[in-house]
Amino acid sequence: PQDTIVNVAGIPIGGNEPVVIMGGPCSVEGEEQVVRIAKEVKEAGGSILRGGAYKPRTSPYSFQGLGYEGILDMVKAREETGLPIVSELMSAEHIPEFEENVDLVQIGARNMQNFDLLKAVGRMKKPVLLKRGMSATIEDWIMSAEYIMASGNPNVILCERGIRTFEKYTRNTMDLAVIPIIKEKTHLPIVIDPSHSTGDWKYVEAVSLAAVAAGADGLIIEVHDHPECAWSDGAQSLKPEKFAHLVQRCRRVAEAVDRKVR
Repeated sequence: PQDTIVNVAGIPIGGNEPVVIMGGPCSVEGEEQVVRIAKEVKEAGGSILRGGAYKPRTSPYSFQGLGYEGILDMVKAREETGLPIVSELMSAEHIPEFEENVDLVQIGARNMQNFDLLKAVGRMKKPVLLKRGMSATIEDWIMSAEYIMASGNPNVILCERGIRTFEKYTRNTMDLAVIPIIKEKTHLPIVIDPSHSTGDWKYVEAVSLAAVAAGADGLIIEVHDHPECAWSDGAQSLKPEKFAHLVQRCRRVAEAVDRKVR
């Protein structure tokens, strides 16, 4: 009956702990870029650095990420800022480098039902951020979390990133009702991804504020200082000053619902 509180390199997520805001680029584009953005994320009030080193892309011709080099670039950013890092794991063969270098292991929407990968992640000691599949029901999502926990890893954070519907005005459809449902049906923390759900930076702040008001335990937001030049997903990335404004507004909303932002 007690809420699970997941510790990410000293940062507690879940229960009545403060809301945690994660920020960073969709794709790591090099050491200088990710270190620079990490400093801006920290200055704005972010607590965890997100960044993609291995990128699952719909088109095989899109940028696929820097791979292990990108992970090491994020490690450098952590050394410079103290921010823990979250990055997506796509294959079990990369588990050793993630176990060594990454603080929060993300399983993306396209791998939510990759059961062999989920079982392998369940044998890791690092906490896991499990994104909802783009066409997955809540029951499917919870069962995927069960795969991880049944394999021995209790430290699972669920992440809603929007589901695929007939609507075209946003990249996906954000299911905010999932927040109270997950709180009722599970003991796990839930994080909201307003960037992938909307696909448009103009809507990210509104969805973030609504998520905090609805009881989300965290947000994961794409931040880029030159989104027009980003190697992936620039259209949904906030500039650092807009991210800072979002964090301040989230603090005020959190206070209104008897929460705090870390």
